[in-house]
Amino acid sequence: MGKKAVLTGLDQMEKLWPRDLLGARIGLVVHPASLNRKLEHAVDLCLRSKKFKLTTLFGPQHGILGQTQDNMIEWEGFSDPATGLRVYSLYGATRKPAPEMLADVDVLVVDLQDVGSRYYTFIWTLELCMQACHEAGKTLIVLDRPNPLGGSLVEGPVENDSYESFVGLRPLPVRHGMTIGEIGLYLCAAYHHGLDYRAVAMQGWKRSLLFDQTGLPWAMPSPNMPTLDTALVYPGMCLLEGTNLSEGRGTTRPFEIFGAPFIHAETIVQVLKEYKLPGVAFRPLSFLPTFQKHANTLCHGAQIHVTDRMKFKPFKTGVAILKAIHNTYPREFAWKQPPYEYEEINLPIDILSGSKRLRMDIESWKDLDAMEKWWKEEARAFEKTRKQFLIYK
Repeated sequence: MGKKAVLTGLDQMEKLWPRDLLGARIGLVVHPASLNRKLEHAVDLCLRSKKFKLTTLFGPQHGILGQTQDNMIEWEGFSDPATGLRVYSLYGATRKPAPEMLADVDVLVVDLQDVGSRYYTFIWTLELCMQACHEAGKTLIVLDRPNPLGGSLVEGPVENDSYESFVGLRPLPVRHGMTIGEIGLYLCAAYHHGLDYRAVAMQGWKRSLLFDQTGLPWAMPSPNMPTLDTALVYPGMCLLEGTNLSEGRGTTRPFEIFGAPFIHAETIVQVLKEYKLPGVAFRPLSFLPTFQKHANTLCHGAQIHVTDRMKFKPFKTGVAILKAIHNTYPREFAWKQPPYEYEEINLPIDILSGSKRLRMDIESWKDLDAMEKWWKEEARAFEKTRKQFLIYK
């Protein structure tokens, strides 16, 4: 790209490995996007290191190989034939490392590419790993990575305590504008006093940089996060998981396209235009999902085209889409029922948005800009907390 690539925590790991941890036995929490700038995987790099001994592997949702296509598909641990190492699943029988999983581990190293949205479960895998390390007296190190959406914009409501779930275990706005290393600092200070937590910082990353400005290669952190374009719209479009609308799973553009068999594409695009949403355009579209909601049934809706990434408000756009379809097709539109992400009681839309307020506002036909005011206040209040944990300018 003509500019010097950002160096991730993984790129910096060998150089910055703490002196007091030389010779430690390490466990590694990774997935397919745990790569350095040369596309070398963290497992291979750690096996070659003379500074510590890699003993154990852990994988989050979607599997250590990124093999499970959908949400809510568990996977089981196994013995890795290539390395002979034990691989433990943190999205199966347990999501928190059990004491016996950490038996051969002095330091748990987390290298997961996050996408900048509270719903994305890798930051909650980090939280549960922090809990386990705190209880077992182990050190936890995060190898930091860019927030693909940059680190300057924050949007959306903050999780309410009584709506905790695996898409939000601690208070955080939907678009949090933090790196995974910074989130770890916040979680450590707020919930895990006494945990030996460290972050290997990136070199050259600035808060203004989106992922395609870092010079780093994009690897899919999960099967339905194929591109940066997906990550850009995800903070709003993941809300559709809490409805009977297709969020584009089972197509080549998940989260960028949406629809349902009962929608008239041109009508809904016309309704959305009236909201005058910044930095975005909608194009009428029909599609046939190959799996998940409305599989093999023709759906009509739209594709989201982001025209200005800095003005675009993904959460507000997602809410506008829900409002537009709820108001235009009140008989056909429906909220999805539990269970969802291990939550059996609260509605999926409520745990996604962090409380029942968003759903109640949509059901009451509240004005979109009036709704935005309350979640803006919540995000602004969190920004004061967030400030003290930011590593980068």
